[in-house]
Amino acid sequence: MASITAADKCAPITRAAAKRRAMAAALVEDQQLATKKRAVLGDLTNLANVVVFATNPNFGFAPRKPKCETKKAAPEPDNEDPQLCGPYASDIYAYLRRMEVEPKRRPLPDYMETIQKDVNANMRGVLVDWLVEVSDELKLLPDTLYLSVAYVDKYLSINVITKKKLQLLGVASMFIASKYEEINPPNVDELSDMTYTKEEVIKMEADILKSLKFEMGNPTVRTFLRKFIDVAQGNHKTLQFEFLVSYLAELSLLDYKCVKFLPSMVAASVIFLARLMIRSKMNPWCSALQQYTGYKAADLRDCVLVLHDLYLGRRGGSLQVVRAKYKQHKFKYVANLPCPPELPAGGRWGWGINLNLFRTILKVSNLPRNTIPGYGSSQKKQANPERAPMMMDADESSNTQLEFSGFMRCNSGILTDRKCIIV
Repeated sequence: MASITAADKCAPITRAAAKRRAMAAALVEDQQLATKKRAVLGDLTNLANVVVFATNPNFGFAPRKPKCETKKAAPEPDNEDPQLCGPYASDIYAYLRRMEVEPKRRPLPDYMETIQKDVNANMRGVLVDWLVEVSDELKLLPDTLYLSVAYVDKYLSINVITKKKLQLLGVASMFIASKYEEINPPNVDELSDMTYTKEEVIKMEADILKSLKFEMGNPTVRTFLRKFIDVAQGNHKTLQFEFLVSYLAELSLLDYKCVKFLPSMVAASVIFLARLMIRSKMNPWCSALQQYTGYKAADLRDCVLVLHDLYLGRRGGSLQVVRAKYKQHKFKYVANLPCPPELPAGGRWGWGINLNLFRTILKVSNLPRNTIPGYGSSQKKQANPERAPMMMDADESSNTQLEFSGFMRCNSGILTDRKCIIV
């Protein structure tokens, strides 16, 4: 056994001597550790191996082989945005589809004929048009508007209400929806503009919550449009398409006939018509949309025809708030886009549209920009300080009228009287 002698201590220190002394000290310490009892779960130190490993890092290990480069699969649309919860997107969509058909969340398709006595479909349209104006004025989220209309329809399917309380129902419904969706919901005075007292709104709010059994989280058209828009556009995203989809969806809120359609069907029909108008050279309903939405083109026929009539003003033509909203520059003037008066018969989608004929009609009806209101600078807006309230016959057989003048604006953009009057 090598040991450090007195001669070694007195000898001049060289590299070889220093190496020998280090090796001898390591062996002595190794022997001492071998005779010492090791505590349970203690370190197993072997200095001899440490020294060998320090001189040869590859000692006892095979050289590493370079890893094979594997091509990563293209990310799916659902996985690009982490907020869309890509891995769970299909499960979430299936859950929403099951939820929207639950009887407790669906309004009656004929509640105007079977439940209501003093309120009709025209009054409902005026109320919804006014709610659009309120939400735009207060800069509320679109989800708040859709949820408000859903509460109104559900409440009217259960309770009989007089026309004098119809606006109160709308205010209270938007008050509940804003608290459900908004970060900073408006107060009662901002919603009603002193038309109703705080006590009246709170009482109606409690009545709505009790009637709906506190089931406030209903899927709406807006809920399904978020996903449908991504699938419909693919990698060719445009603001004009998204604004047109939003415009058609808000038009569907005005018409009582759309109540009978499921929110997912209305959303799919909106996508169908928007693609048909903007991308007339493409098939408006591709296999990806059919697979994702679960609807065939033939399933959407009735709903698309209603939306087409709404866009052309054949239905709800006197309700101008939504139309004026989307004639603005910030919405790309989508309310002025050309659309043929009829969807041609025949074709290959199973519900009677000939794509080639539709393209021809769309091309002929494509007017120059300077002839479309909102384009060009030749047409100047003229201010009209007098308020033009929206009036609609409440009943064809009577002279009663319903007026919602809240949040009415003149053409100069000055906010005028916001009081809602029911005569």
